[in-house]
Amino acid sequence: MSATNAGKVAVLMGGRSAEREVSLMSGQGVLSALQAEGVNAQAFDPAQRDLSELRQEGFTRCFIALHGRYGEDGTVQGALELLGIPYTGSGVMASSIAMDKTMTKRVWLAEGLPTPAYVLVRRAQLDSVSVAQLVETLGLPMIIKPAREGSSIGVSKVLKAQDVQAALAAAAQCDADILCEQCIVGDEVTCPVLGEGDTARALPIIRIVAPDGNYDYQNKYFTDDTQYLVPSGLPAAEEAAIEALVVKAYQVLGCRGWGRIDVMIDAATRQPYLLEINTSPGMTGHSLVPMSARAAGISYEALCSQLLASAALDNAQGSTN
Repeated sequence: MSATNAGKVAVLMGGRSAEREVSLMSGQGVLSALQAEGVNAQAFDPAQRDLSELRQEGFTRCFIALHGRYGEDGTVQGALELLGIPYTGSGVMASSIAMDKTMTKRVWLAEGLPTPAYVLVRRAQLDSVSVAQLVETLGLPMIIKPAREGSSIGVSKVLKAQDVQAALAAAAQCDADILCEQCIVGDEVTCPVLGEGDTARALPIIRIVAPDGNYDYQNKYFTDDTQYLVPSGLPAAEEAAIEALVVKAYQVLGCRGWGRIDVMIDAATRQPYLLEINTSPGMTGHSLVPMSARAAGISYEALCSQLLASAALDNAQGSTN
């Protein structure tokens, strides 16, 4: 697909989720890149405009640069299916499952893929939660996070049992479902995937070295203290095994277009554990997919063009384009 036959492209950015500000940064980067490639691309914020305007104004494709709820969870994807406008990234079901960390873990476990042990706590159960039982099941330290947020929003690493309730309460402010997870201590890596089905391929792994091992919202987006190592420095066989695992994890969820999977490697056993998948990853100046693509010889502009070219519908027969 060339810029001339991409048609009129809407870059969906902003939205209504807790990750709105990050999405605006991602969207502006994508918009500038596509325009630099000669694409007739325009910004479109679903928080400020009705999606029906996409069809009314003749948009033929959408590049989804939304993050979190109402953008990465299958809702926007479903609306675009109804409008018949192809979009980047995963379809309705894969987006919906991947947004829910608990559902994602259930699918991975059903497929025999390694992911840390977990306990799901509902917001309505907070008063009756047995901290002692959680600690006995998952050990300390423990990770507590909302089941359906990204960008490390509402995430706590709990070192002491007396801090569990506060961490649960913080996560409950973001979501009715709270994921309590075994903390894997070791190397933290992330690996992007491009493509669909048998053609899906991993981009180079990035090893993340955050201050005090704390890869939080601040260290993700607003400081330069976190180190991102690509090449990762991992042994070649270990890196190849992780890439194969990540591609399998992407495929079993039915993802397409692109995604990024976070992995922890147990320091003692070197066993990799799948943490979560992002089906609409960040495209900011600090974002990891562009960094990995660059290491593979793919420029930011070329990456955006490639993703736009992969725009599709779950039900292609519904397309009017």
